[in-house]
Amino acid sequence: MTESKSMILGCSGHSITPEERSFYQAEQPWGFILFGRNISEPAQIADLVASLRDSVGRDAPVFIDQEGGRVQRIRPPILPHYPSGQALGDIYRQNREQGLRAAWLMSRLHAFDLLKFGINADCLPVLDVPVEGSSNVIGNRAYGGDPVTVTEMGRAAAEGLKAGGVLPVMKHMPGHGRGFADSHHELPVVTVSRAELEAHDFPPFVALKDELMAMTCHVVFADIDPANPATTSRKVIEEIIRGHIGFKGLLLSDDTSMNALAGTIGERAANIVAGGCDIVLHCNGVMDEMQQVVRNVPVLAGAALERVKAVEAAFGYNDGADEASIRAEFDTMFAVA
Repeated sequence: MTESKSMILGCSGHSITPEERSFYQAEQPWGFILFGRNISEPAQIADLVASLRDSVGRDAPVFIDQEGGRVQRIRPPILPHYPSGQALGDIYRQNREQGLRAAWLMSRLHAFDLLKFGINADCLPVLDVPVEGSSNVIGNRAYGGDPVTVTEMGRAAAEGLKAGGVLPVMKHMPGHGRGFADSHHELPVVTVSRAELEAHDFPPFVALKDELMAMTCHVVFADIDPANPATTSRKVIEEIIRGHIGFKGLLLSDDTSMNALAGTIGERAANIVAGGCDIVLHCNGVMDEMQQVVRNVPVLAGAALERVKAVEAAFGYNDGADEASIRAEFDTMFAVA
């Protein structure tokens, strides 16, 4: 069996090109991720997922950001428009049990939706805890502004996905809630003390540390490592993510092409690996960028390979729930378009 490389890649359009097919076959990314540009209609999505897997000759995991609200890659009319994390949190703030049920139900519906296309990993839950004045890059994607709400709702969302056979990816570890800049465009720098971060930002990740996958944030925590964002900071990854938080699962970088990271795409990929991430995520499907990534990522081995095996072993569970009844119950909470 061909060895996989420590990366997740995107593709450029609605179907893979001959160049992409031969590239994936040769370079063997561990997994793939879909974005809005890859979506046109249901049969096309399923065909694209199948062709991505066929290109590497194995049942590679396929990821997507299907949160609800403004971050929902598969939209109407293919799938309903789902509410934001904040809208779910609003229910929680009125009635805790009903809010937790809403978060679980929506994730269970995501699992029904995504598995029909062969997509088996969702970059959810968002465990960031925003503070007043922070960038809208998180904003209403968050369940609330306090760690207890975010922890409880995030756990319910993760459990709903897993009940339907889709694995969650927590984000953005160890916390993007204080970013006063959008890391898609510039590098946020957080200046509060480590003690304050441990009290407010890190607790949801500590509580869910036993989940199998998490994604980093491109944020500098100046009191911990003033020189490097978390994604490329060996100190943040070893002392905070692996140490204080205690996360032992598979650590994915956030997108390599986001402008919070410095250097060429190849340099960024190399820095992500050097910092201690297990998997380099590159999303935009631009071929010359992907070629730079592959030159700077290793074949999966050691602890990263063991974590990958744990993830792969967890795929396939399903609680056998009835989709119509789950959807009907959720629709009593929200008028889903």
